Parts: sequence; structure tokens; C-alpha cells
Amino acid sequence: MTDPLPSLRETVARYSLTAKKALGQNFLFDANLTDKIAREAFARNKDAFENGTVIEIGPGPGGLTRSLLKLSPKHLIAVEKDERCLRIMEELQALYPRFDPWNADAMTVDTSTLGDAPRCVVSNLPYNIGTELLLKFLQKASCFTGFVLMFQKEVADRITAKAGDDAYGRLSVFANWLCETERVMTVNKSAFTPPPKVTSAVVALTPREKPLFPAKADLLERVTKAAFGQRRKMLRVSLKQIGDPQKLCDAANVSPMARPEDLPVEAFCAMARALEND
Repeated sequence: MTDPLPSLRETVARYSLTAKKALGQNFLFDANLTDKIAREAFARNKDAFENGTVIEIGPGPGGLTRSLLKLSPKHLIAVEKDERCLRIMEELQALYPRFDPWNADAMTVDTSTLGDAPRCVVSNLPYNIGTELLLKFLQKASCFTGFVLMFQKEVADRITAKAGDDAYGRLSVFANWLCETERVMTVNKSAFTPPPKVTSAVVALTPREKPLFPAKADLLERVTKAAFGQRRKMLRVSLKQIGDPQKLCDAANVSPMARPEDLPVEAFCAMARALEND
């Protein structure tokens, strides 16, 4: 079947569209790569593609959008803040009636309510707000079948890190508490226009039926903020700001001499429960 659209580069040139650093934009023109990301998302979130809603954040000129549309999702919603991209989105909508572009700031949109369930999010997230968006998604992780998201490799490493890894931190604890995480591919900077200064990576997150261990999110946030706020210090020092370090460590069955990067998610959840019962 012949593609009814001009090439992505031709489209971008026609509208004189250039990536804006202020919006964290880096455009993907490699159709083989965007097709691969879309297929990965479909394999992990087939029910959302066939029976619910696929959500893309920051589609830009629509490279990944085109790849998603090739898979004939029942409903694809793209949330794009940059008004310059709307005419390109409208061209796609004219050919694909199930495509629904939204001109909005993703940070102000409740993604968990877009379209009908089941929902998944597939996106090359804007670099400048990628972590913020992920934390926003995680607050309502149970509303989604999964996420397939591109980040700077450094952020991807933090999301998928396990206890003992150099990149392990607060984001690792929260992401793995609520989801199964996996880095599915690394993307060279040369794949983008303009090329970013860093390598990127695609991460898949699959929400758990329930959090890995019982804990209240706000208390888990307090514990991890205190612990990783002074990550090179022992817990006996870093936990003083929120409670009795010995008591918290005893609840988690860990030594007050330990450092936060060595503690599994379970230990932080145990400390959060101890705070609740204090």
C-alpha cells in the first residue's frame, strides 16, 4: 500500500518547522525506528490498541504518530502543546478519522481520563519534562495497561535501576514499586533532528495489579526524599529529619549504617509503614 502522505522531512520543510529547545523537542525522522517502537507498544498493550485508547504525548511533526496509525488503533489521542504542529496533525486526522489531536499542555491534562479504557501511553517524551510526566502518570498507574516511553538514557537508567546500581534512587523506587520496568532499546543521538547531546532509551513500564509492597505514597515519598537527599550518608544520619533512624531501620530490618542505594523497595515501604504507625 502506498503511503498517502509525503515524507516526514518534506512535511516539516513545507511548514518550516524546527525543533524548539524550550519545548524539549528533538524530532525523530527514522521510520524504521518509530515503527519498531510502535510494534513494541502494540505487543505489550494489544488490548488498548484494539479495544481502548492509545495516547501519545508531544507528537511534534508526527513521526511516531504515523507508525502508531499504521497499526490501526481503535482510538489514538495525541496531546501537543506546540500550535505549529497542529496543521500537520490535522492532515493526519483527515486520513485517519480515529486520530484525535489535542492542542494542550500534557502537564495540565489528566491523561488517565482521555478516551475509553483500556489505555496506554506511547511517546517520545519532551526531554525537559519527561521525568515530571512519568511521575504524573505513576500517580494513576492503575488506569493504564502500560507505558512505552523514550527518555534520556540517564533517566531510563534511573527508572529501571535496582538496589545496588549506581543509578538507583527515588525514581527507581517509585517506578518499580508501581510497575514492572524494562529498558527495551537504546537510541543513538544521530536518530534525532537536531541530535541531542545525550543517548536516549525506550523504557516499558507495566503497572502492577497492586503496589509491590503496602505503603502510602506520600509517606514513601517522605522516606525516599530524606534518604536519597543525602544518598552518600548512612541512614542513621539521613533519616533523622523524619523520625528515629534506629526505629525506622529496625522496621525495615536493615542496618542504620547502610546507605539508601543498597536498600530494596521493600525496605523503603516498611519504613513508610513505620512512619504511618508512629
